[in-house]
Amino acid sequence: MHPRLLLLLPAAIAAAACAGLAPGGTRTLAPATPAVLQGCEALAGAALPGTTIGSAARVPAGTLSVGGAPIAEHCLVTGRMAERVSPVDGQTYAIGFQMRLPQQWNGRFFHQANGGLDGVVQPALGSIGGAGGTSNALHMGFAVLSSDAGHNAAQNPLFGLDPQARLDYGYQAVVTLTPMAKALIRAAYAKAPDRSYIGGCSNGGRHVMVAAARLPGEYDGYLAGNPGFNLPKAAVAQLYGAQQYAAIAGEADLGTAFTPAERALVAGRVLAQCDALDGAADGLIQDTTACQQRFRLERDVPTCAADGRTGQCLTPAQKVMIANVFGGARNRAGQPLYASFPYDAGITSADWAGWEFSHSISTRDPVALAFVFQSPPAGREALSATRAFALAFDMDRDAPKIRATSAPYAVSSMDFMTPPQPTDLSRLKARGARMIVYHGTSDAVFSSDDTTAWFEAAARAGGGDASDVVRLFRVPGMAHCGGGPSTDAFDALGALVAWVERGEAPAQIVAKARGPGHAGAPNPEVPAHWAPDRTRPLCPYPQVARYEGGDVDKAASFRCR
Repeated sequence: MHPRLLLLLPAAIAAAACAGLAPGGTRTLAPATPAVLQGCEALAGAALPGTTIGSAARVPAGTLSVGGAPIAEHCLVTGRMAERVSPVDGQTYAIGFQMRLPQQWNGRFFHQANGGLDGVVQPALGSIGGAGGTSNALHMGFAVLSSDAGHNAAQNPLFGLDPQARLDYGYQAVVTLTPMAKALIRAAYAKAPDRSYIGGCSNGGRHVMVAAARLPGEYDGYLAGNPGFNLPKAAVAQLYGAQQYAAIAGEADLGTAFTPAERALVAGRVLAQCDALDGAADGLIQDTTACQQRFRLERDVPTCAADGRTGQCLTPAQKVMIANVFGGARNRAGQPLYASFPYDAGITSADWAGWEFSHSISTRDPVALAFVFQSPPAGREALSATRAFALAFDMDRDAPKIRATSAPYAVSSMDFMTPPQPTDLSRLKARGARMIVYHGTSDAVFSSDDTTAWFEAAARAGGGDASDVVRLFRVPGMAHCGGGPSTDAFDALGALVAWVERGEAPAQIVAKARGPGHAGAPNPEVPAHWAPDRTRPLCPYPQVARYEGGDVDKAASFRCR
């Protein structure tokens, strides 16, 4: 067992002791009880193992707000853990963090798992799900933690040259932070958190799924959005896609291979085949699974000659390109390297285009693969030649490096980045913990097909049904963690708390569009013909929101079945 894990055992045992049986025999946990902050500034002197507290100061009510509503008074604590000097690159590393502790506390702890390559301590606010929310965990009264996962922004992406920094980014920062945060909460409120939650989207969703596998006794609720739990594979797929586009674009912008007009054409043809499968032609494809059987790129999109591109047709080469990208990355032998992606209306979104045409050749996926995910790491020259690295990446020679080890990198990225035994949820179930996963079906970087396959495998591992411990909500039209022509504002955290602490399994989560006037952040990609506050039920997979009659812009007109 990793030494840091030994610190977690007392808390895990205590958490398990609080479990009980709800009616029907399903294990559930007692609700959290509130408390009042005992003091703030004195926390600067808290003696916590391996921790340096930098500051502790009160933040007056109204200093922060969410959705136009003021956030109540709280204490902001900053610090760092496990500071060290790397024997490999000579850099000083530490796990930077901040905690926000409400004056009036609801008794709950929320670990905010951040995204991307981490490296920045984001404000500890706690997303409740989706995008542009009108509340957050801090506003709801949670004590919230955020961190940089063990390296700072100046060290991105070259922190991957240090073996321990790789492991901290993968999972060990969460392992290290968890007991510290709970101890700090105890010092602040004279009691430990009654209930603990961890949530995040993208790489944050991956952190959540890894925590569910590695720390099943430390958190009561796990909220994973658009989770990149196979992140090294997804990065390979991004480079594969870049190579497909480059075959047509050449030295030009990759987006010239699949223009906005051509993306709108394909999205329109997908809608023509699939929109009404749920009973309402409303611009949202609820039955994503059936749509993949219904839509045929070759048949449903007009074909034109290579010199006849007008935005109203695709050339044969473009159809091959698109089919390859959506079919999933493969090596020359045809073996899959990552999952397929569903055809959906959200391919028109700016976020989708950003991942496909920009991030795949810039300072996101190429540098993550070059320095963090492959072993051995690439030379530093790759940092200034990301497009060349991406387009020269060989799916036979280089893709296997995400599973490789080499001195001093004794753990492969697929081992430190992905959850071990990800479909075994038995330990969560045994102690009454619950997991909610949501995923936008127009995510261009982490495939909702991959998440769906994981969910189905977890159900099989659970005897055919895992819905008593995990529920998956696919969000039609939503891009990566938000955006796209979608209803992408929803409160999944509130649903998770109700499930964990009251045994109320979520039969649906109501989501809202962020049209003009939205109190959070309006989404410019909400179609003009929608009501700006359109609502839809997000349904637990494999159920689909089906139209029952009535106002097409109201969630009440749909049923999950």
